[in-house]
Amino acid sequence: MHEIKYQSGMIDPLNKALGKLDAPLAPDQAGALPGWRLLDEALSLPAAVLYEDRLAHNLAWMRRFMDEYGVRLAPHGKTTMAPKLFARQLAAGAWGITLATAHQTAAAHAHGVKRVLMANQLVGRRNMEIVADLLRDPAFEFMCLVDSAELVDQLGAFFRERGQTLQVLLELGVPGGRTGVRDDAQQASVLAALERWSGALTLAGVEVYEGVLQQEEDIRAFLRRTVAVTRQLAGEGRFGRSPVVMSGAGSAWYDVVAEEFARADIGAPIDIVLRPGCYLTHDVGIYRAAQQRILASNPVAQKMREGLLPALQLWAYVQSIPEPERVIIGMGKRDAAFDAGMPIPARIHRPGSGNEPAAVPAHWEITGMMDQHAYLKIQPGDDVRVGDMIAFDISHPCLTFDKWRHIPVLDADLRVIDIVQTYF
Repeated sequence: MHEIKYQSGMIDPLNKALGKLDAPLAPDQAGALPGWRLLDEALSLPAAVLYEDRLAHNLAWMRRFMDEYGVRLAPHGKTTMAPKLFARQLAAGAWGITLATAHQTAAAHAHGVKRVLMANQLVGRRNMEIVADLLRDPAFEFMCLVDSAELVDQLGAFFRERGQTLQVLLELGVPGGRTGVRDDAQQASVLAALERWSGALTLAGVEVYEGVLQQEEDIRAFLRRTVAVTRQLAGEGRFGRSPVVMSGAGSAWYDVVAEEFARADIGAPIDIVLRPGCYLTHDVGIYRAAQQRILASNPVAQKMREGLLPALQLWAYVQSIPEPERVIIGMGKRDAAFDAGMPIPARIHRPGSGNEPAAVPAHWEITGMMDQHAYLKIQPGDDVRVGDMIAFDISHPCLTFDKWRHIPVLDADLRVIDIVQTYF
């Protein structure tokens, strides 16, 4: 993982700035940072950066969207694993934070998160021990997923021995998908196992992940099945939590989940919890395509007009121009996600020019990446020099965040106003 890199003599100011790293900087603390400006080459590149104005926009946008549907937001924290960003999401009205592992849950709890929905199965003794330790905090609420009688029996035996109660969500799945019960017989076996472990386990609600499906019609059918199952279980008195939790929604189909779940009537109080994680930084790839669909079809998003904005970029230097049509960039697979599309060149700046960053030519394209290098295809005669700084947009922010230990937050003048630390 990367550390933020600095010019000689910057280490002591950085250490002072990081003294309260895990808490958002108050306005009167901004002076604690030494005033690094990206365009003045105050940061060593490559560097991933966040833009404050876009973060603030995305926070407000998603809060309004959820409020319009009357549903709750538990953003998936695996995207950033950044407690400072968790704190901002919670301050903006999030119901809790979604996470994927016991380790992630422990990191979030250590930084003040008091409600975690672990959208995953809790398997293995050490993972159970981590959660059991966290549950000693009476102010901490935790729930995880179950989809088999075998897992229910393992969890039940573990938590009964410790005299603790674990909240679980019944996970529904689809044939060929990921986890989750496929049919009524599997569901019945899970419910029977939960009865055997009453007191050690309590059924708090129902959960799905619709992102394993590709077609909207199939997704809506899956969501309607989820509502029907939740209504049935509520009628049978199966739930030990009130309000009942009904949860779904990754970052691509949260609008459809909001539409289907918001109209649900299960005959009992309900917390409808949606879990998109990538909205905070957005991207220019898979989630931009999803946002375009949402803006084209969803009436709430249309009313809000401007959608989510990409708030994460990676800056790197032009390192070499060995051929007229090939530029070598000083970044690679260790710096930016490439699983859902190569980084996209967006802006260029020539240090010392006195100019602001300019848009790059539309024909520029990253054609390949190695560990620390990227191949940029240009046209002969394009105005680019060794030492130029280029900003790249990325697709799938999850797999860029996990490559960086510290990420600067920049203001409109591209000055560092905060530093976000990640805990992967």
